[in-house]
Amino acid sequence: MAKIPTSEPLSIIAGDTLTWQKSVVNYPASQGWTLHYRLINTAGNIDITGAASGDDHLISVAAATSAAYVAGEYDWQSYVTNVGGERYTISVGSIEVKANWAAAAVGLETRSTARKILDALEAAWLVAASKRSYVMEYQIANRKMRFATRGEWIAELDYWRREVRREERAQRIAAGLPSGAKVYMRF
Repeated sequence: MAKIPTSEPLSIIAGDTLTWQKSVVNYPASQGWTLHYRLINTAGNIDITGAASGDDHLISVAAATSAAYVAGEYDWQSYVTNVGGERYTISVGSIEVKANWAAAAVGLETRSTARKILDALEAAWLVAASKRSYVMEYQIANRKMRFATRGEWIAELDYWRREVRREERAQRIAAGLPSGAKVYMRF
């Protein structure tokens, strides 16, 4: 059996079983304290309650329960309560709930926001370049429209390419692979 983690995960996949164990020294489970988590974002919230495991608090979420979690970035807050009505905040953090690909009935959008923006910009650039759309601005009656210059397009594309490369390097590192970044040295 795998060792139970002792810290909150940075990301989870909806539909996976979640387990971690926390030691909260000043509020041991054996003395009636219960550890709770509230995950929250603009779409809603998720509540998780721990169980006693000696002095520690065992957090365990069944796969069937986490399957209902909506993918997205969440902020979380952990706190303890006791039967006497006391409540104390323990810590805060953030977590990403990722979609369960196995549960997807049809296509699933897995691109990051940066990748979506870059793809859209590249598609728009291809259309503009293929139609030789070099009109910088025009005016009809009192309405005036100004388009981005070639330099502004290139700067925007370069920015989003760097963002996508940064995300890809982070994913490679998280997977235990080399980042793929070049390291330059001067002797």
